[in-house]
Amino acid sequence: MLNIKSFSTDVCFLVASSIKKSYQKLSENYAAIETPTWALLLAQSCRAVNFKVSIVDANAEKLSHDETLKKIKNCNPRLLCLVVYGQNVNAGTTNMSGAVEITNFLKNNNVSYPIAFIGSHVQALPKETLEKEKNIDIVFTNEGVYALRNLLKLDNFNVSNLKKIKGIGFRNSNNININLSEKVVPNERMDIDLPGYAWDLLPYKKKPFDLYRSPMWHAEYDSAKRSPYASLHTSLGCVFKCDFCMINLINRNDSNEIGVASNYSNMRFWSTDFIIKEFDKLIKMGVETIRIVDEMFLLNPKYYVPLCKKLAERNKNDKLRMWSYSRIDTVKRPDILKLVRKAGIKWLAVGIESGDKSIRLEVAKGKFEDVDVKEVIKRIHEADINVMGNYIFGLPGDTKETMRKTFDLSKELCTAGWNTYTAMALPGSQLYKNALDSNYKLPESYEGYSWHSYETQPLSTDSLKPEEILKYRDEKFKEYHNYKPFLDKIEKIFGKKAVTNIKDMTKVNLKRKILGDKE
Repeated sequence: MLNIKSFSTDVCFLVASSIKKSYQKLSENYAAIETPTWALLLAQSCRAVNFKVSIVDANAEKLSHDETLKKIKNCNPRLLCLVVYGQNVNAGTTNMSGAVEITNFLKNNNVSYPIAFIGSHVQALPKETLEKEKNIDIVFTNEGVYALRNLLKLDNFNVSNLKKIKGIGFRNSNNININLSEKVVPNERMDIDLPGYAWDLLPYKKKPFDLYRSPMWHAEYDSAKRSPYASLHTSLGCVFKCDFCMINLINRNDSNEIGVASNYSNMRFWSTDFIIKEFDKLIKMGVETIRIVDEMFLLNPKYYVPLCKKLAERNKNDKLRMWSYSRIDTVKRPDILKLVRKAGIKWLAVGIESGDKSIRLEVAKGKFEDVDVKEVIKRIHEADINVMGNYIFGLPGDTKETMRKTFDLSKELCTAGWNTYTAMALPGSQLYKNALDSNYKLPESYEGYSWHSYETQPLSTDSLKPEEILKYRDEKFKEYHNYKPFLDKIEKIFGKKAVTNIKDMTKVNLKRKILGDKE
């Protein structure tokens, strides 16, 4: 029997680092360092039912493996839980690289704590993960809130006890057990069972959140404004079913070997008053640069309008620098945009994806074909909100011509932020399932799913090879960020220093394996 009293904490949440492999030289000065929102949510959820918890953020603190081991030993947990999420849709897979590396190191150094993984990759591929990674003991097959609580109630993590816990997979000698699914937190229980963030457990140097930094563009291309920085959710999930996205894995409610996010489309919301309390905590701690992580923040006015009104009351001096995501077909009303701006949301990251309507329809963007993209972007700009335009090259059906149309549209829109990805068959997405069914080449490593890594492996299309798509993406990234109308706009809005910082960023050359570069 396990002597629970011999341990200092019930669970230690570990955030590993994959930033160098995922972003190459961009990791040094340009990649964001995000607050680990899911580790914070899970920690607070466990504390709410009287479990003792700790967080080791090896990514933010830039800890070596030895330093990480020392911190974990100081926490002395019954269970070590690696939270392998991230703020980008691919991060749950790309961050597996660092998480697996530190796990192997810990096991090789005789760490006896059971090691669990929670995150989108293991949600998508629970059995495959356990088969491949021999040092992972337990995986969670959805968000894991109730499964984790039930797991921590056990006085012994033996096989007979683990079989009783819904929503997990585990190793049983040479066999893999995937238990029946567990429910996710229902909407009416969000404030109760996911009661906020354990902000107080985050490390810092001189003041809270100073180890975290926003994306460059979010801080107006000014490094001084990147920290302190925090991210938070006001909702979970999404109602749409885009083929390239796997965000809805968090809502998973089955125990199949492969999860497909479009099967679990759903949104859940915290109450306005509850979320405002979290914003108030951040503001009180001196955080003005904030990311609203929701996939669909500006979807349901019933939820976001009251929240924006309350945020506007707190933003009388206009010091808040916030950004959120939005589908372009949800931001049509000028009055709403004015309210959003008053709330302190100075950037909207908008998924435009493609300049060709037929391509957008192909990947299930729904009624998106009815939207006048140019008019919507114009309205956002008129509300004094900057736009981060997001585009994808190499979507199913893409050709050289359709990719050119996408790039030409992006230049015409001339948004103050420009981001483009190559289409990737992310585990948990419909594209991943389609790629498996069609025997398309998939990345051979976790970092192969990172858009900025050396190992990156985009999907091919019927007319384009992966290397053609990637080469085009990298060329257009530099071209757009040296585009004179864009730089003139940046100088007008943010000043000459911002232009200099952008030019310096474009000097960082990413090496690509499939393009023949040497690492």
